[in-house]
Amino acid sequence: MDNAVMVPVNYMAVVFAAISSLVVGFLWYGPLFGKMWIKEMGWSKADVAAGMKKNMAKSYGIMFVGSLLMAFIMSHVLTFASAYLHESGLSAGLQTGFWNWLGFVAPITLSSVLFEGKSVRLWLLNNGYNLITFLVMGSILALWV
Repeated sequence: MDNAVMVPVNYMAVVFAAISSLVVGFLWYGPLFGKMWIKEMGWSKADVAAGMKKNMAKSYGIMFVGSLLMAFIMSHVLTFASAYLHESGLSAGLQTGFWNWLGFVAPITLSSVLFEGKSVRLWLLNNGYNLITFLVMGSILALWV
């Protein structure tokens, strides 16, 4: 009695969705909001420069693996969400990204404000990145058929 459901996965879309999270992060924490992020973290430019020299490739590698996992799981969620919502395309991708962000990422990351003493402004900044990443990933996965 095997009730397993085979979910089709477009692995190229998963890879590009994962790459998109790195691109969004580069832009978000670089030219768009880099100075604000550094200030909210309580770092100096020297701290950032030292951190960039230390384990940069390893950090990006681990981030990419995490992004691959996120995109792979989101592709499965999108398949089921599309069937439930009776929608496909960009709308389904945006809805999947948004609801997953709102239901899982936004609440769990509140601990940084509630228990770690981080500012609400830093939470908003980081979760703006998370939201945009989820929306872009969902769009790529939904449109790449």
